[in-house]
Amino acid sequence: MSAATVSTTLPHRAVANIKSPGGGLSGPSTPLRGVASNFGSPSSLRAEEDLLLIEFGTRKLHIGFAGDAVPRGCVWFGPDQQRRVGDFRVWQMDYRDEWAKRESDSEWGKSHELWQPDVRDLDLGLVEDKIERAMREAITKYMLIDSRPRRMVCVLPSGLPLPILSATLDTLFSRFMSPTISLLSIPVAVAVGAGVRSALVIDLGWSETVVTSVYEYREVRTDRSIRAGRMLTEQTHKLLASRLGQSPQRPSTESECTKHVLSFEECSEIASRVVWCKASQHPASAKPEDGLATVEEQDESDVRTHPQGCDHAKTPIPLRSAATPETLELSYDQLAEPCENTFFDSQCSPRSFDDHELPLHLLVYRSLLELPLDVRAVCMSRIIFTGGCAKVLGLRKRIFDDVSQLIREKGWDPVQTKPSDKLGAASRLKKRGSRQGNSGPTGVPPDGAGEEEQDGVWHDAANTVPEADPVEEQLKRGRDRKEQPPVCGKMRAVESLGAWSGASLITQLKAPAIATIDRDVWQQQGAAGAGRVGDVDTKSQRQSVGPAIRGATSGSSWTLGVWGVV
Repeated sequence: MSAATVSTTLPHRAVANIKSPGGGLSGPSTPLRGVASNFGSPSSLRAEEDLLLIEFGTRKLHIGFAGDAVPRGCVWFGPDQQRRVGDFRVWQMDYRDEWAKRESDSEWGKSHELWQPDVRDLDLGLVEDKIERAMREAITKYMLIDSRPRRMVCVLPSGLPLPILSATLDTLFSRFMSPTISLLSIPVAVAVGAGVRSALVIDLGWSETVVTSVYEYREVRTDRSIRAGRMLTEQTHKLLASRLGQSPQRPSTESECTKHVLSFEECSEIASRVVWCKASQHPASAKPEDGLATVEEQDESDVRTHPQGCDHAKTPIPLRSAATPETLELSYDQLAEPCENTFFDSQCSPRSFDDHELPLHLLVYRSLLELPLDVRAVCMSRIIFTGGCAKVLGLRKRIFDDVSQLIREKGWDPVQTKPSDKLGAASRLKKRGSRQGNSGPTGVPPDGAGEEEQDGVWHDAANTVPEADPVEEQLKRGRDRKEQPPVCGKMRAVESLGAWSGASLITQLKAPAIATIDRDVWQQQGAAGAGRVGDVDTKSQRQSVGPAIRGATSGSSWTLGVWGVV
């Protein structure tokens, strides 16, 4: 055998040895499949499990994966989102100085909003474009996922108008091809984020302040006021313009608008960073703790006295958007005026306000007053403040103290006039002195010790044995002795993780959403195909926001929940 023949057979033998079944080596297909399924980016299984959770607000959008503690990203709506490709004016030196040319007085601040509560003059096509651009920016910048269709959960205000809801769902179904979308309410999500089943949620938002009573995860009552973030920004602009010597005149007709001398961005930043709220004149009395109060140790020789005139201290505020850039010196009392005029308006009588412009402490008090007794006792002990204006320094405590003062002064009587007070006192006196007509003559006890007269009948109070209540006895048997009863009937505020975190918890626990809409059904029927809540069977509507809800609503009746057609 020649050397050439040996050289040609060696490679053949090597390949045969590799592919032989007895060699103990398998092909690379099996381990590569396992690696691709576990560490692929992204795999089909992971795409089916991922649930996008989106919270829509008036000025911003929170997005993240369901089950996370906090959202992955936040996208603010603004005029920079509406720039076209190749528009580089934002990097010019005089771009911020030409804000008056970009926005008229009637459109001041509207370019920073996704929608307005008044949908009569609202361009729904522009709303859809803003939602699409914000979603694509959030998915590309924060989520780092591909464009594969994914199921979504939307957290929306319960008072969102139906045209805006339809525009939002049309955008998510048609442009992101989501198979199903579940809807959750912001007040319920905030209550879940606080770990309570019932609460009084005070949403200090941008367009309006909404007070919602949630009882056992259901919205019982909702009250609104236009005193919110937009009015606070307007009052801040009014204060700064008056200090500049260019106080805007009040428009004489509805068609005229207030003349703005500062940009919206600058006024909004000052309102969120510098403006604060004064303390109440009647602070809520703190409950004394058991035992003696703890005294902190301190050096008596270190006596720190406040300097004279600290109440009149001033802070510099630079204004760059004015016609002539200037730095104002404003005192802290002046910086508290916008918040005082916006949320309380103490210089006016309560009778001069309409129902849609009530001060916040009156709005919260009347909302509690209209609730049933058991619901009020639970909700007043679980007050939750949320929204952008809740971050204003001192605002939450001021509302809490003023509501507590109203409860101490007026009680829970819905009639608040002087004749009614006199009539109520007279009726109480008459009730005390009255006796039962059919009781007959009353006897005189032999021994008057330990006895009293109630409604004309003598009762032996010392020897009276209380009647046994079988229901209460059964409750005591099943109740743990160490368990404390729920707090009810007193004013108390609790903290919440927010609407997004609460909705993430609801989705992770696979609790049924308020409404679940299938893409095929929505494209066929639209919002007109939704039935009323009372006409839909709750057993067929009870679904989970887990992986098995795809196509669950295609063959059954469906509803939009609190956003449905009345």
